[in-house]
Amino acid sequence: MRRTIFVGNWKMNMLISSSEKLVQELICASDFVGNFDIIVAPSFTSLSAVRTLLKGSRVQLAGQNMSSKAEGARTGEVSAAMLQDAGCDYVILGHSESRQYNSESDKLISKKVLLASEITLNVILCIGESFDEYNAVKTKEVLERQLLGCLEGVSEEKLINLSIAYEPIWAIGTGQTANPDQVQDVHYFLRSWCEKSYGKKMASGIRILYGGSVDSQCSSSLMLQPDIDGLLVGGASLKSKSFYDIINSSFETGD
Repeated sequence: MRRTIFVGNWKMNMLISSSEKLVQELICASDFVGNFDIIVAPSFTSLSAVRTLLKGSRVQLAGQNMSSKAEGARTGEVSAAMLQDAGCDYVILGHSESRQYNSESDKLISKKVLLASEITLNVILCIGESFDEYNAVKTKEVLERQLLGCLEGVSEEKLINLSIAYEPIWAIGTGQTANPDQVQDVHYFLRSWCEKSYGKKMASGIRILYGGSVDSQCSSSLMLQPDIDGLLVGGASLKSKSFYDIINSSFETGD
């Protein structure tokens, strides 16, 4: 049985003080009951402070990105080992904003996936199509290309710590959300691709998340789909109440 996962990506928001306040509110939540994972991804400067507050709680820590090199002359970058040393259990790789603003290619991302897997840092690999690609009915073609590129050279044994996050670019920060049936269709395609490429065991175990203007109004219907294992939440994770509401409403059955 795949364990449900909720990831809050804080992006380039919040100073240390506001990060501390938010995480204190998260770990004090008394109504989080159930067998699921909660992960937060603060900015690099807040990792240490947040790590201290998370000790002994159910909330885990993620880095928002990392270098494609293990160490060396890479001014301004953070390595996989540094993230792990800072207390991170996860790292987000291949986010559309990193692809767009930092010109990250699938080939570069594959190097990062390999580095993270070598030290058993859990990878949340983001993939997704643009608005033009979506309108051209090229979603599955684009996603397959990204998976082939980002997982090039990665063996099945190295994928035990991998999750995939489907984030249609046209839905990120726009208020638009793909309907649950559309998302399920894409997630089923992704799981089928994993089975074809890596085998049934890997495909049945991998967690596939959805991200793209997720809120408490749509989370329940999304999470009712059989191949949606969790949510990657952006802006709505910056306030404890909205993040609470998304997590709690995800387990409503609609009965």
